[in-house]
Amino acid sequence: MNSRQAQFAIHLTALLFGLTGIFGELIQASATLITAGRALFATAALLLFIGHGGHRIVLPPRRSWRVLGLAGVLLAIHWTSFFVAVKVGGIAIATLGFASFPAFITLLEGVVFHERTRPSEWLVVGLVTLGLVLVTPSFDFRDQATIGLAWGVLSGLAFALFTLANRKAVAHMQGRELACWENLIVAALTLPWCFQEFTSLRPLDWLWIFMLGVFCTALSHALLVSSLARLNARTAGIVIALEPVYAIAFAAILFAQYPSARALAGGALIIGAIVWSGLRRANPESDATIAPASATTSKAPSPD
Repeated sequence: MNSRQAQFAIHLTALLFGLTGIFGELIQASATLITAGRALFATAALLLFIGHGGHRIVLPPRRSWRVLGLAGVLLAIHWTSFFVAVKVGGIAIATLGFASFPAFITLLEGVVFHERTRPSEWLVVGLVTLGLVLVTPSFDFRDQATIGLAWGVLSGLAFALFTLANRKAVAHMQGRELACWENLIVAALTLPWCFQEFTSLRPLDWLWIFMLGVFCTALSHALLVSSLARLNARTAGIVIALEPVYAIAFAAILFAQYPSARALAGGALIIGAIVWSGLRRANPESDATIAPASATTSKAPSPD
């Protein structure tokens, strides 16, 4: 893959991530079933992808199982809460709530790994928080959109914890194998809660879940990993930060879901803070220490 192909691949990855909420809206099923089906199809696709590359998947080292299990639990919470947010608050609100996860990474990474958080990173946290305040439709939890935003923020928190868990797990495993095992754990955790629902799925819903698992999960992860062979993680992170833009555009075109001017302003503040953080990290003289968006997801399965 040359540099131009890598640029195309990372933009396609952001586009696929942006389609995640669209499929969540299209599939007429519970968030738990969508998560289980996505994980099953992603696991199957990753197994085929690994096998096609001439490799075979092996059991993780015993020392990795605890962290791997924790990462699987957090990924299940992240996906399920994100799809609940889509169902309750709409695609734009869910995606912007999830987009808060770099701020959580900044806060948590200093606690978990005892890494110093610099003033510029606190500024990013402050800007993201202000953006979320603007995105919040009202501060009344009887408002469905506010509840949806809360689920989206929970999804962002779960993903932040998931990326930190993967910092431990990735040291002992290849990225694709790690993704495969984590998707398998997600399927095992969620299937018992929704197994009977599969019998009532429409054929069209099966198609949407298939596309969600294969394209928005397995393929997007493969594209991300491949593009990072040519691009650094900071550059990739800046592009992935455009995911909410794609999601909001798709929601407007397909479902006529138009966020308010205030929500758009808040979203612009959140995305702008993430991109600014990434640009600072791209500068060797920058004092930032926390990568935006998917700088850590280069070691993990697709976030959305």
